Amino acid sequence: MITDREIIDAGAIDADALLELRSGLPSRRLFLFGAAASIGALGVGGCATSDSMSHAEAAKVYGAVPQEKFPIPAVDVSKVDPKYYRRTVRYETKEAPGTIIVDPGNYYVYRVEGDGSATRYGANVGRDGFRWSGNAYVGRKAEWATWTPPKEMIKRQPEAAKYARGMPGGLENPLGARTLYLYQNGAYTLYTIYASSDPESIGSGVTSGCVGLLSQDMIDLYSRTPVKTKVVVLPA
Repeated sequence: MITDREIIDAGAIDADALLELRSGLPSRRLFLFGAAASIGALGVGGCATSDSMSHAEAAKVYGAVPQEKFPIPAVDVSKVDPKYYRRTVRYETKEAPGTIIVDPGNYYVYRVEGDGSATRYGANVGRDGFRWSGNAYVGRKAEWATWTPPKEMIKRQPEAAKYARGMPGGLENPLGARTLYLYQNGAYTLYTIYASSDPESIGSGVTSGCVGLLSQDMIDLYSRTPVKTKVVVLPA
């Protein structure tokens, strides 16, 4: 089965990624812009935002994380629209505290906190034609996970064959520092919520249905999300 990490046709990738493809040196940026086979369609909320985080505050929140196994550099917050900075917002929902709600139409991920509030994170989401909606749950989670390209991708992009047995975790790995794997009825859906190191991707549809948060945001969400946590993906 094809996963979220496939490389899209050369005519659709950006110039930097195309140069990387021609060089034969696949990178994390290149793999993130992929095409995947759609799975069956998988059905909350509205919010009023709080005051915006200042640039100086954002620089602290999204600063370097040197204590990680692979030290994470600071985010260039000038490349992120301030509306996508992490913040606590009013969010009315009947979902239980701890539930993750993905709003792909607005490029947000919410963690329900209760008392009518939620932690909101800016996200990248599936591009047109590769979005899905419905209920799932976190079936497993991993730090600095190994990424393995599918056979279909290797067939089309032979340079990925070097990772046929798995690409070790690291800053160039498409899954990043943290990964939440989404399941339905005991089966992996092929979709994840993962850590992105590309600030310019936040607020856009660039994946094949997976959802990416900035690494610092993903570490925060991951630390508060146990296995079996409910995930609701809203229609776009």
